[in-house]
Amino acid sequence: MFRVASASQYLAITGAGINDVKLAKKSWVFPGQYCTVFDITPVNYDFEVQAMSAEKLEFKLPAVFTIGPREDDRDSLLKYAKLIAPKDQNSIHVREIVKGIIEGETRVLAASMTMEEVFKGTKEFKQEVFEKVQLELNQFGLLIYNANIKQLVDVPGHEYFSYLGQKTQMEAANQAKVDVAEARMKGEVGAKLREGQTLQNAAKIDAETKIIKVQRQGDGQKEEMRVKTEVKVFENQREAEVAEANAELAKKKAGWAREAKVAEVESTKAVALRDAELQREVEKMNAATRMEKLRAEFVSKANVEYEAKVQEANWELYKKQKEAEAILYQKEKEAEAQRATAEAAFYARKQAADGQLYTKLKEAEGLVALGKAQGEYLKSISTSLGGDYRAVKDFLMIDRSVYQEMARINAEAVRGLQPKLSIWTNNESGGEAGGDASSSAMREVSGIYRALPPLFQTIYDQTGMTPPPFMGTLAQTGMTPPQIPGTLALESSNPYNKN
Repeated sequence: MFRVASASQYLAITGAGINDVKLAKKSWVFPGQYCTVFDITPVNYDFEVQAMSAEKLEFKLPAVFTIGPREDDRDSLLKYAKLIAPKDQNSIHVREIVKGIIEGETRVLAASMTMEEVFKGTKEFKQEVFEKVQLELNQFGLLIYNANIKQLVDVPGHEYFSYLGQKTQMEAANQAKVDVAEARMKGEVGAKLREGQTLQNAAKIDAETKIIKVQRQGDGQKEEMRVKTEVKVFENQREAEVAEANAELAKKKAGWAREAKVAEVESTKAVALRDAELQREVEKMNAATRMEKLRAEFVSKANVEYEAKVQEANWELYKKQKEAEAILYQKEKEAEAQRATAEAAFYARKQAADGQLYTKLKEAEGLVALGKAQGEYLKSISTSLGGDYRAVKDFLMIDRSVYQEMARINAEAVRGLQPKLSIWTNNESGGEAGGDASSSAMREVSGIYRALPPLFQTIYDQTGMTPPPFMGTLAQTGMTPPQIPGTLALESSNPYNKN
């Protein structure tokens, strides 16, 4: 019966003609063989492993493993067919095997780690569990397609993760409060600081304004009192004092004019000096600008030339490398072509030699078969002729037209010559011309028998071969072939026959 498995199934065949187990997608199942169909679809196994850390703290590890046969490895698939396939993957037996492996490896690994390491290194912990469980599942031909470890859970009576979560939550809340208070403090202090700076600046400006106002008022009052004093002096001293005042006033006016001119000159010189300084700075800046411009032009040009030279050198190097690679590739192809030609010539010579050898073998086999057939043929003829070698030889020569060929060759050899011909005749035809038809027929037969002795004698003289025993003997040779029962020796009137 021909069995075919689906895309996610395999056939496991045992029995007659199979040493161990044969795995196939489709196969004939003969009598004496047993076929089992097993599924290789991965199955999810959901476990809640209870483990204990190095500090003797218990916890639960919820995990989901997707496990199935290793389809890409023939040996693993064979192990699965032998050990697991007889059971359903969802059966309690298989589930207990997988659960026992996962729980054992998880507990051993968790016992070597602290709770903090397990909690913080969940990814590394998952990888370690994955690798150790996979090593154990290899002996059953199983493969972990996916492993998902959920959040660690407390065991009743051991609220480590709960307290750790509360601790983390409180720390986060306290830190948030501190951050909020610090932000509020910075905001309030900043606001007060800005208000104080505003008030200080306003008071400073007000004070400076009042001072300037008082100074201006004092200066006005001083000027007013001085003017009144001078008026009184002018009035008391009358004209002298007026003259003196005028002289003093003139002096003061001259001093004021001198001071004004000095101030004007100083201001002009200061402006000129400042103008000169600014002009010098401008010239410096212009010189620096021109210098930078020239440096940029020449440096840029040098950089461009350098880049061009570098690119040109790189291009020459690349070109030479490609030429060398092309020459190397051509040499390799030529070597491959020569090697292929040599292999083809060797194969052709080998095929020709094999063909010649096969031809020779077949010819030898044909000759052997022909020899065997001829041997059987000669054996049958010899048996029929009573084992007489001469009779067999004569029969074969007659059967193969040897005598006719010899006569033709002799005729060709003596053509154009003048041989001596012997003509035998018995002058008996005249006396019997009036006989009847039966006598005429006997005369013809008698004529044939009379012609045979000279013919046999001629053949004997030329070839040394004697006529077969059933046709007569030659008296000249002195040889009498053995007589075959039922035959008669011929007597002839041949003059050469002395008998």
